[in-house]
Amino acid sequence: MLKEKSWEEFKESGMLWWINTILHAFGWAIVYETDETGNIIRAYPARCKFRGFSENTNTEGYQKISKYMLDNAEELFKEVNE
Repeated sequence: MLKEKSWEEFKESGMLWWINTILHAFGWAIVYETDETGNIIRAYPARCKFRGFSENTNTEGYQKISKYMLDNAEELFKEVNE
């Protein structure tokens, strides 16, 4: 089963931060561009010199990922046990 999601939902869930945290170890990142209203209009992989995020960004990222897991734990558990 696949269910398409928006880049905004991916970002707000903390998943974009999490994946970029991993990608930074290899000098890569997923980059997004927004329009004048803040909607994500384009996303692409890119090489980067970044090797991590600030403490505040990491704290926010862990909070978002933790909330996502809390809010979706039952569904995730059911999916892997079907």
